[in-house]
Amino acid sequence: MILTSSKTDGWAQLITVLLIFVAVLALTAFVTKYIANLQKQNAVNGNLEILETIRISNTKYIQLVRIGETYVAMAVCKDTVTKLCEIPKEQLKERTPMENNGFSFKELLESVMHKETKE
Repeated sequence: MILTSSKTDGWAQLITVLLIFVAVLALTAFVTKYIANLQKQNAVNGNLEILETIRISNTKYIQLVRIGETYVAMAVCKDTVTKLCEIPKEQLKERTPMENNGFSFKELLESVMHKETKE
């Protein structure tokens, strides 16, 4: 079977477009990771940390923020941020990352995987 030049040109164009697409995806992933690392480094050494956020309505939230050694409750709305009160550290409840009914993520994932293999 002899390929005509138009078929060869079509395959060459398809392969070229796929290679360019993969290169753009790889470049995007690299740049995204680089920018995320820069932002993480800036946030780690800061004195500001958002501890918890609860949504009251579509555009209104209450946030618990640590500013230095002070803990502040703030109301965050679409156009405004209002300080509600300062909270002593002793009144804050410590949360552990495992407060999801005693199950770890690994255990939940394994239980889901076992259910899928049984079916």
